[in-house]
Amino acid sequence: MNSYKYSWLNSIITVKCPRCREGKMFPKGTLYSRRFADMHKNCACCGQDFEPEPGYYYGAMFVSYAISTAIFLAVILGLSFLVKEVTTTMVLVSILVIVVGLLPITFRLSRVLWINIFVRYAGSNKVIG
Repeated sequence: MNSYKYSWLNSIITVKCPRCREGKMFPKGTLYSRRFADMHKNCACCGQDFEPEPGYYYGAMFVSYAISTAIFLAVILGLSFLVKEVTTTMVLVSILVIVVGLLPITFRLSRVLWINIFVRYAGSNKVIG
C-alpha cells in the first residue's frame, strides 16, 4: 500500500474525503467556473457527510482569513524585493488580482482544512490487492 496516497497532507492537497481519503469533495471540472463552491453532499466511497450540520463551514472563514493574510504578506514582501519604491496603489492592485485569482483555491483549501480538523481518517474501504 502506498502510504503517501493516504497521508493527511495528500488528502488536503488533492481535496479528498478526510475519512477515507479517496472520494472527491468537489465535482470535477468546477475549480475555475461559476460552480467552484459546489460540493458533493457525501463521499462516493465511504458515505461521509461533507456538511454534518447547518453552518458547519463558518469556521472555515477564519482559515480562509489566515490564508489570505499569508498571501497579503507574501505579496508585500515580494513587491519590496522586486520594486524599488512600493506604492499603496501597487500593493492594492497586486493583492486584489492575486486574491481574486486564487479565490476558488483558497475557498476549497479552507473547507478541506476545516473538515480535516474534525473528521479523522478511518482507513480505506477498498480492498487493495
